[in-house]
Amino acid sequence: MNNFPVNKNETIEVDIIDLTHEGMGVAKVDGYPLFIENALPGEKIEIKVLKVGKSFGYGKVLTILKSSEDRVPVKDANFTKVGISPLQHLAYGAQLTFKTDQVKNVMQRVAKLPDVPVLGTLGMNNPWGYRNKAQIPVRKIDDKLQTGFFRKNSHDLIPLEHFYIQDPKIDEAVIKIRDIMRRYSIKPYNESDNTGNLRHIVVRRGYHTGEMMIVLITRTPKLFPTSKIIPDILEALPEVVSIVQNVNAKKTNVIFGDETILLHGEDKMIDTIFGLKFEISSRSFYQVNPQQTEVMYNKVKEYAALTGEEIVVDAYCGIGTIGLTLAKDAKHVYGVEVIEEAAKNAESNAKLNDITNATFTAGLAEEALPRMIENDIKPDVVIVDPPRKGLEASLVKTLIETKPKRIVYVSCNPATLARDLALLVEGGFEVKEVQPVDNFPQTTHIESVSLLERK
Repeated sequence: MNNFPVNKNETIEVDIIDLTHEGMGVAKVDGYPLFIENALPGEKIEIKVLKVGKSFGYGKVLTILKSSEDRVPVKDANFTKVGISPLQHLAYGAQLTFKTDQVKNVMQRVAKLPDVPVLGTLGMNNPWGYRNKAQIPVRKIDDKLQTGFFRKNSHDLIPLEHFYIQDPKIDEAVIKIRDIMRRYSIKPYNESDNTGNLRHIVVRRGYHTGEMMIVLITRTPKLFPTSKIIPDILEALPEVVSIVQNVNAKKTNVIFGDETILLHGEDKMIDTIFGLKFEISSRSFYQVNPQQTEVMYNKVKEYAALTGEEIVVDAYCGIGTIGLTLAKDAKHVYGVEVIEEAAKNAESNAKLNDITNATFTAGLAEEALPRMIENDIKPDVVIVDPPRKGLEASLVKTLIETKPKRIVYVSCNPATLARDLALLVEGGFEVKEVQPVDNFPQTTHIESVSLLERK
């Protein structure tokens, strides 16, 4: 029999002493940790114990007996249930402090680099309405096609019309498309038996251009009557330049399938970064916070410290956004991207902007860098912007062997950043500073830019 200091379904009073990296309040009862959603340090809360595990448990807020000075009114309680805005109850200044502390913690505990300066997180003037892309699930609720978001850790849809962290024009577009689909009795997807048709509505909007792309994710290629649906969407949303149908017949959590059907325009829209035009396809990766992207890329420019004489390698280059913004200050930019379609998009974006000193190839950076050295192309600066899993071990090894003067590391995961920085320091680099950037206000996600120099 387990002798825990709390029991499931018990009601107790606790003091919140900390926040986890996921933004949950931490309380301890005789040393036993309880994690509690919607709870902030300094608060006294009456909770119901929901779950008791071997090492920790979970609780639910019943009553806030003493409130934190950093607590603010929430936009919508449903956002906590679905996980869209897990920090919406925390004042924005405190969110930035929380994110800075998260980066400092991993630099100390994981990287073992406590002396590296971690600067204050760069935030937004208005930390709402920033997302330029939405992927909204569609289901049948109360015998009606509904859009919204899934309850956390489930696929139970909670109907929502306003997401607040998205561009308001995108919220409006989703509602208009939903209503058009209802008008023509389009069957929403039923996940339990893999029937129905409309799975997701995806909307992208250019922050600077206002251009809009609509992607309708369906289970089957049939979307009847497209001859009426498409004109109705264009009438309701005249800024739409592209409508794409993507077919995903599999019973899966993955949103996009392999088949794409063009319904209107081309499979692309345009937005700008620092005045440069970028073509974005339905499948392209493109930073979702356009305002903070420019803040982050400015920091990349600062750390790269280009004089016009440098060879720059943009590893994980995607559609070329970082490399092309650096090109005017570099001798030459070489972009490497594992996804062939994205590398082709980068080449197209170079031509679109009349940039002639940038070359993009499809492949692995850890293989491309040695080939450059063999061809007497020695990078002075390497930019890395990996996915959440961080750098491949083989690329870390290659960077150490290649010995560029500077590495600028753009990260979306502090834990893997810290792991990689420790390896690069061991290999002869010095971390000069780390600059967190808040690309995802109201959430616990943290981007950062780090500068490393060869010792």
